[in-house]
Amino acid sequence: MKIAFLADPLSGFKIYKDSTFAMMREAARRGHAIYAFEQRDMALDDGVVSADVAEITLTGDPDDWYAVVKQASTRLSEFDAVIERKDPPFDMEYVYGTQLLQLAEMQGARVFNKPSAIRDHNEKLSIAQFSNFTAPTLVSSSAERLRAFHALHRDVIFKPLDGMGGAGIFRIKDDGMNLGSVIETLTELGARTIMAQKYIPAIVHGDKRILVIDGQPVPFALARIPQAGEVRGNLAAGGVGRAQPLSTRDREIAEALGPVLAARGLLLVGLDVIGDFLTEVNVTSPTCFQEITDQTGFDVAAMFIDALERQVLHQVPET
Repeated sequence: MKIAFLADPLSGFKIYKDSTFAMMREAARRGHAIYAFEQRDMALDDGVVSADVAEITLTGDPDDWYAVVKQASTRLSEFDAVIERKDPPFDMEYVYGTQLLQLAEMQGARVFNKPSAIRDHNEKLSIAQFSNFTAPTLVSSSAERLRAFHALHRDVIFKPLDGMGGAGIFRIKDDGMNLGSVIETLTELGARTIMAQKYIPAIVHGDKRILVIDGQPVPFALARIPQAGEVRGNLAAGGVGRAQPLSTRDREIAEALGPVLAARGLLLVGLDVIGDFLTEVNVTSPTCFQEITDQTGFDVAAMFIDALERQVLHQVPET
């Protein structure tokens, strides 16, 4: 297969932990041709979506890990698969990128995850579709509503709807210290909608990332454990990742959501679970492949490429 990865600059990859690199390495090991491009490389010209795409080989050198074979403007429909792996922020540029990819789909490209599905699944708001698995949650820009939610639950997490890596997350305890300031800052004085969730004490045991591939859960989660008094377990915020088998509740959540999300065109999803509660549904560029594989021996990248091959080589119908 010819597989094109839409990603951030390759020069910035930390290949010892990068999930996109793990995908590339496994695909190359199987003999697939690997290509890469950035969102800024895409163009719509005379109705056709193309990109300045680099064909690359993997060198095996950790310091200089790839080499460009050739680079050319190529219609995205010429690839067997286009893998959307651009990291957030999920801003309007990101949205424009998904719209270009959707146009490319109309011209025959096969894009994973499906661009319209990425747009339709805000990583925070999507949990509302599965409220039987969530802690008490409020989404609002109203200071009055947000204050009332805190008054009811007494210990609350506030966070933006477009954040990543734990950025902008605040915990307000029973004393309400800085409640007004946090609400004013996150909502920009009522101009932006945010999320409030009842604090889940089980965060001390980790914010679990459960990967679901083609509707099936990876059997191990990565519990990202907060450090040094932090409330955030995100690896980008200093959390320490510890792989562990899925609990009964983890598997219940993953097996309930997996087929639903796969049917919507989401080949790869990262569910975030704290204790027994679903907190996020990550669809842009879920990570933690290498951490799980390194600690357990379970080859997540192989499971992903297996699923990709089934979708492309066996032409699984999309719904």
